[in-house]
Amino acid sequence: MATLIHTLADHSDDINYCAFSSSCLATCSLDKTIRVYSLNNFTELPYSPLKGHTYAVHCCCFSPSGHILASCSTDGTTMIWDTRDGRMLAVLEQPSGSPVRVCRFSPESTYLVSGAADGSVVLWNVQSLKLYRSGNVKDGSLVACAFSPNGNFFVTGSSCGDLTVWDDKMLCLCNEKAHDLGVTCCDISSQPVSGGEHGFRYFQMASGGQDNEIKLWLILFADFLGVELKYKCTLNGHSAPVLACAFSYDGQMLVSGSVDKCVIIYETSTGNTLHTLSQHTRYVTTCAFAPDSPLLATGSMDKTVNIWQLDLKQPCAGNIVENASKVAVEDWSEDDVSAWLCAQDLADFVGLFKMNNIDGKELLNLTEESLINELKIESLGLRRKVLQKIEELRMKTISVPVTIPDEFLCPITRELMKDPVIAADGYSYEKEAIENWINSKRRSSPMTNLPLPSPMLIPNRTLKMAVSRWLETQQK
Repeated sequence: MATLIHTLADHSDDINYCAFSSSCLATCSLDKTIRVYSLNNFTELPYSPLKGHTYAVHCCCFSPSGHILASCSTDGTTMIWDTRDGRMLAVLEQPSGSPVRVCRFSPESTYLVSGAADGSVVLWNVQSLKLYRSGNVKDGSLVACAFSPNGNFFVTGSSCGDLTVWDDKMLCLCNEKAHDLGVTCCDISSQPVSGGEHGFRYFQMASGGQDNEIKLWLILFADFLGVELKYKCTLNGHSAPVLACAFSYDGQMLVSGSVDKCVIIYETSTGNTLHTLSQHTRYVTTCAFAPDSPLLATGSMDKTVNIWQLDLKQPCAGNIVENASKVAVEDWSEDDVSAWLCAQDLADFVGLFKMNNIDGKELLNLTEESLINELKIESLGLRRKVLQKIEELRMKTISVPVTIPDEFLCPITRELMKDPVIAADGYSYEKEAIENWINSKRRSSPMTNLPLPSPMLIPNRTLKMAVSRWLETQQK
């Protein structure tokens, strides 16, 4: 379950990037500012917003300690900030003066990489804040970067579609054509996989592209054999260019955001879709997992950053759209249908269904003839699979109540409450959900974000009886 718990709407223009430290969330925007929020209650820190860039801020990142924040901009600079008081510590000018599109700290904070629109890559010494090494990708703008967990190498992605692996001396170790229409993002899992022949070390990497695809790679690293980039598989959940991707800190999940306005969370071991989130109203440009808490941030050209809480205890594979419990299938939007397709392992059809404007009502009316003649699905096996899933959905639509009164739904899980309790904020929640919320050291109300004066929970027997009576009427 992924629950939307807060929305930040302080920026006045498109959100370009967001990044977590263990205690803060930083966001940056076309509005030239960086904003920094506390994870305790998502309030903005006193020194925020940070102002200094003269043009759009494209990227921001925390040092591993969280004490330093870097931001880079169209103005050709990368700025270094002290996160304790918001002081600007340095302005690092890209030697070429080209717009800087991406910046990253190495895991041990020795280096900071900045990559620019002219393809230049600069490795800065973090301690001296001086240029250490520089280089250039062979073609295109540099738009993505990620360090290996051990800091021995980093990967850059370019608009021409190449992934390039560099060592910490700025030597190019290998180059791979990854996405024909251009790379847009990349990330390396912080959890390396050891083993294999000859003492190889495996690092899992994801890259997103203008081709609507996410590709998973294995980077094989051995001291005496060098580095090799091996293709693993492709994830096809999005129907438009992928703009952002990020691994969770345990490496078990991968999240992506796209021009199709959707956020998709995958299980990395299987490639299965765990969640599809479609609350943003414009392109999703950035997404990031928090390092020490089950939080996910997603940012968009709709000028908002959504904060999601992930329930890691519940098995989520096979979940359909988050609001399916309270929206009739015939009222599903095209995005809801896309989410359902992904959950049914039919993600390859998302683009086709969107192209034909298939919403909930159209979905329930699909027949074998329409799959052949209108959607042009020629494979008999694929048609039967789609029709079987639609028939299952029709049966559920007939036998299961499709509209649950909103007051019976837990505000946290958006599921029918079985054991409702009243919290100190006056709202009713499913007991287990609010207990998990409070036990995760959150002392704010899920509904108001104001401090909870007490962790005390009172059984709401009246509501429980009302839910029981409603269920009885549905069974008649």
